[in-house]
Amino acid sequence: MTESPVGTRMFRYSKKDLFITGAFKRRWVRFWMHYAGLNAFGRIATRLATWFALPHKASTYLAHLNPRGYIAPSAIIHHSDLRSGTNILIGDRVIIYQAKNGGSVEIGDQVCILRDTVLETGYGGYITIGPTTWIHPRCQLNAYVAPIEIGIGVDIAPNCAFYSYNHGFAPDKTIREQPLETKGGIIIGDHAWLGVGVTVLSGVHIGKGAVIGAGSIVTDDIPDGAIAVGRPVRVIKMRCDLTRKDKIE
Repeated sequence: MTESPVGTRMFRYSKKDLFITGAFKRRWVRFWMHYAGLNAFGRIATRLATWFALPHKASTYLAHLNPRGYIAPSAIIHHSDLRSGTNILIGDRVIIYQAKNGGSVEIGDQVCILRDTVLETGYGGYITIGPTTWIHPRCQLNAYVAPIEIGIGVDIAPNCAFYSYNHGFAPDKTIREQPLETKGGIIIGDHAWLGVGVTVLSGVHIGKGAVIGAGSIVTDDIPDGAIAVGRPVRVIKMRCDLTRKDKIE
């Protein structure tokens, strides 16, 4: 069995799960992943490594084979200030994009960013993602004007959206012509959990260990350890107040 420690979870796969059977093919994957990286040769090496690796689940194992991590061949990196830690995973069709005056994107150790997610910075906004955070498929992080700061070990479910800015609504201009506005950056505390389809707007601070229910729209701060749901979101309970029966359910 093979264990991959990437992220906050431990994954167990058999060699048969990860690769087409055969010692040569396993050695092939390990050899090319040794040279994988963000430069041109590294991207080619990653593509060669994936010839014998199964899609999706195997990428967590591949990220463990190289300190530079695994950047999918189909990922698009158009950013001059990307800073990445060790054993990161950037999945299929992920886009990391720097618009005009965009700030840095900083990705901590063992961060996993899964397929079709977009990270974009512009007009002074930047993005930081703490170690062992998982961002699941089809999420959108747009850091314009103000930053998006995500803590350690955060779990972000599919289809979540983060916008650190908004457009003005003045009647004398079209929406496209309005200047960008913000109430401040977005901060997600360590070990928070955001369910499927959560939207987080500018100026919001979600506390450590908070849980945000699926489909919620977060417009106000959420305290540490809170459970919050709704559109707009509201706190319904604190995790520290859960009974044994609540925890089991």
